[in-house]
Amino acid sequence: MTVPKSITLSKNQVEVLKKYSNRNSPNESCAILFGNNINNTITIREIFLTENIEKSPVNFTISNEELITAYSQAEEMNLEVIGIFHSHPDSVPYPSSTDEKYMEINPVTWIIFSNRHDEFKAYIYNSGIVPVPVKIM
Repeated sequence: MTVPKSITLSKNQVEVLKKYSNRNSPNESCAILFGNNINNTITIREIFLTENIEKSPVNFTISNEELITAYSQAEEMNLEVIGIFHSHPDSVPYPSSTDEKYMEINPVTWIIFSNRHDEFKAYIYNSGIVPVPVKIM
């Protein structure tokens, strides 16, 4: 897996993800991110909000049905599934050991939002957790 130079979200997308995360707090929220990877620079084009079926403040799981729907919608829009988003309601935006395990088998950029610190960070798994710069336009 090549480490992206950056991942870009619009200000509107940031607000959508923040509001969704705050609405789901104290549980983690999650979403699938559609977009493009051009010259190793990722741009988010659409957000597919999903339900955390675990309803947990420390873990998230997206149902198989929602995953299938998301991949189908991305294909219909001629976009790629290029990221996974989730929140950490009460901790820093750094992957947990559980996140790391799933990052290794889902080789896309993971964006984590910390409700407590009001901060977005992105990472990808490449023989370990590697930060990806987040740009907000």
